[in-house]
This record gives sequence, structure tokens and C-alpha cells, in this order.
Amino acid sequence: MIVRIMGEGQVKVAESHFAELNKLDDELLAEMESGDEEGFRRTLGALLEAVRRLGEPLPDEALEPSELILPGPDATLDEVRDMLSDDGLIPG
Repeated sequence: MIVRIMGEGQVKVAESHFAELNKLDDELLAEMESGDEEGFRRTLGALLEAVRRLGEPLPDEALEPSELILPGPDATLDEVRDMLSDDGLIPG
């Protein structure tokens, strides 16, 4: 799956890593629902770090269709709320 981190670029992530990413996504959703700004910042950072660690960056000149778009590390809780569907950021 091709993942775009807004403001950073694209990363190719194997489906075998989705369980780890889904766990972080579930935590992020819970923190957003409760309005936990501190937890949101921490978990968003952990989710982005996991995508960077587990994925393989695509060259800047590559323009593959992104199957998933994640907010950048400076996104606000409200901005991410606008991006979410009932399924969260990571498809299950």
C-alpha cells in the first residue's frame, strides 16, 4: 500500500504491518473522541514514526496514487477529525 504523509512524501508499506498500524490508529481515534490533545499528539507522532520505520520511502519524483493519506506531524486535532471517517486513518 502506498501511504502519503502530508508535507513529507510517499512511503510503500507492506500489508503485514497493518496490525501494528491499526493498533495506533485505534488509540488515535479514542484520544480524538475523548478530546485528549496530549494523547493525540503522542499517538499521531507514534503512528507517523511507525509508517516511516516500517515503510520504504518512494523517490520524490515518483507520483504513485496514494491509497492512504496521513496528516503531517503538525496537524491539529480538529484537522485530523476532518480527515477521519468511521474507519479511522488506516483501513481495516
